Amino acid sequence: MPTPAAQFKEQARRLAADLRHRQTIQTAMRKYEVVRDQRKAAFQDWEGARRLAAQTKWHALEHLGEHLERLTRQLEARGARVHWASTGAQAREIILGILRERQARMIVKSKAMTAEEIHLNEALQAAGYEVVESDLGEFIVQLREEPPYHLVFPAMHLTRGEIRDVFLRKLGDAPSDVPEELTMVARRVLRDKYLRADAGITGANFAIAETGMISITENEGNARLTAALPRTMITLVGIEKVLPRLEDLALFLPMLAVMGTGQPITCYNTLYAGPRQPGEPDGPEEYHVVLLDNGRTALLADPEERDALRCIRCGACLNVCPIFRNVGGHTYGTVYGGPIGSVITPNLLGLQPWKHLSYASSLCGACTETCPVQIDLHHHLLRNRRNAAAQKPRWLERLAFRIFACLATRPALWSLTTRLARVGMKLRGRVNGSALDPARAWTATRDLPPVAKQSFREWWRTHNDHQRQEKAT
Repeated sequence: MPTPAAQFKEQARRLAADLRHRQTIQTAMRKYEVVRDQRKAAFQDWEGARRLAAQTKWHALEHLGEHLERLTRQLEARGARVHWASTGAQAREIILGILRERQARMIVKSKAMTAEEIHLNEALQAAGYEVVESDLGEFIVQLREEPPYHLVFPAMHLTRGEIRDVFLRKLGDAPSDVPEELTMVARRVLRDKYLRADAGITGANFAIAETGMISITENEGNARLTAALPRTMITLVGIEKVLPRLEDLALFLPMLAVMGTGQPITCYNTLYAGPRQPGEPDGPEEYHVVLLDNGRTALLADPEERDALRCIRCGACLNVCPIFRNVGGHTYGTVYGGPIGSVITPNLLGLQPWKHLSYASSLCGACTETCPVQIDLHHHLLRNRRNAAAQKPRWLERLAFRIFACLATRPALWSLTTRLARVGMKLRGRVNGSALDPARAWTATRDLPPVAKQSFREWWRTHNDHQRQEKAT
């Protein structure tokens, strides 16, 4: 099996050269940027809103234990059952146990990145359950048997023609590539699944400690049907999604919509607090909330990295990242792609196997600048690089930097090296493209800049000589 780093390099090489793929992504991003900037301008003070959001999330993380306990008490007071999962494997077993106890067979599932994180669909299908994604984008990529491409836009990389082809192949129904007609095909299929489902599984955007409520935001209404129609509802939520107060949603819901999709507010924003109460016409008979750690408390314990847990999964950093725009979401090989994925994946899955993601960055800082909760993303990438190098140093790199330091701190050696470099450039031209060229792989896609004919020191010395001569005459 190739390593994650080898897979990333191969995928990046292939997709960076795929001009059609790049054009599809660039077109989608340009449309997003226009509406996002329009909506940001509607805020009285956007930077002030970012600071307040960052402070609110920071407070929530600093008192995470208290907020989780309060959230649990409030949920259980209304009849919900709260489960604690330290790992992804434990979360899968909890959910499988609930489904076995209820003798469920058919499951509908709304968008949940935490479920992708713990590979829940694969576990459910291996146990014999039928699982159907109800979000349209997630439904499309499920039919294609591939993971979501983007945190917010799972099928961003697909054209209408490609979606029509997969509907025709998998569903036997695709009247045209008109989006409205394709949506109606998916609706007919999914409505039948809702009516037959024994259980519904959702993710969560926020969890309100004050009132014991789970906040889910969506544009299609599929999460509401997933929660309302089956007898059993299960919500899988990362522990970092906690907000202290209900009033915090007045800031976070519009901020998530603006940065996620460029909307002033998403179409459906729903709060779930427990199973159906007496006199209520719909809702599940039982409600389970699974609180997932899966490495989050370890990240919380790191004073340098913990602010990465402020992430609200809006996907804004992916949208502005030049690397993501060129290599795409699947190249990262992990659920969380782009800058935020490159920050948290090495911390959640292991620094050494995933350290290459932290090097897949131009360090331009666009991700940090756009993050609505002010996560210092590009500096986190540098810290990951530093930690990876300290944990498992490469002797060749250390030797190279020691040689460089030796040259750079000795003017005479540096002057000699620059002179020799000019000779080396001439000789390199003779072997470029041959097996003798040690930089062949590097120069295949890059131009090595020529060494200046005259160094600054040489120019300065010559310039001063001319001035002295002029003064003498």
